[in-house]
Amino acid sequence: TLFMATGLGIPVSTTHTITGSIIGVGATKRASAVKWGVTTKIFWAWILTIPVSAIIGAVLYYIVRLLA
Repeated sequence: TLFMATGLGIPVSTTHTITGSIIGVGATKRASAVKWGVTTKIFWAWILTIPVSAIIGAVLYYIVRLLA
């Protein structure tokens, strides 16, 4: 997946790839081998990082713009 995405010019985080691979391999061995609570937290962190960062960046931009 990492090589295919890179070949297509799609940016891919190696951290995301490695984490997803570890979860996938653990799940194929047996589902109980994966700590699903931790997996859920990682998933939500991935989903929320970009929008929350964008909001923080926008707020800081407007604060700096008001002060300048």
